[in-house]
Amino acid sequence: MHSHLVSNKDVETRAAKVRLCVFDVDGVLTDGRLYLSGGGREYKVFHSRDGQGLVMLRDTGVEIAIISGRSSEAVSERMKELGIQYVYQGQSDKLLLFEDLMRRLGLEPSQTAYVGDDLPDLAVMQRAGLAVAVADAHELVQQHAHWQTRLPGGQGAAREVCELIMKAQGTLSAQHAKYMK
Repeated sequence: MHSHLVSNKDVETRAAKVRLCVFDVDGVLTDGRLYLSGGGREYKVFHSRDGQGLVMLRDTGVEIAIISGRSSEAVSERMKELGIQYVYQGQSDKLLLFEDLMRRLGLEPSQTAYVGDDLPDLAVMQRAGLAVAVADAHELVQQHAHWQTRLPGGQGAAREVCELIMKAQGTLSAQHAKYMK
């Protein structure tokens, strides 16, 4: 753990208030590598456990949104599969979109979480009530995070964030129970 990260108690307090959790895509929901075909088609690799986390968190009533600087058909398809309705791609000004989304949902910054990995995420992370950096995030992003995942982007980091929030809100065991006999 990094010394600049806030105490676990503070993280839990912040996570307990979250009504909207926003994820970057490249480097957060993917490992950040871009797979491009000769024809310019883009391929993305998503982790199934991250998808499961997003679905469970959404089922507890927390809104999920995606804000990505790039545009990809694969992202559209995956988010549609997961039932994520707030999907914004090709966004150079993530903060503008984040502010608009908060307004539309009637939320305060303290009721939001943002998960990022690189410099374009910093402005939103500085505004969000709970700023999270994935394990392999850029050093500056790590410095501006309240919390950092143990796993790298695209390899279960998003699931960790979802479970952190659900645990803080007391909804995790009920989500787990749905899968037990």
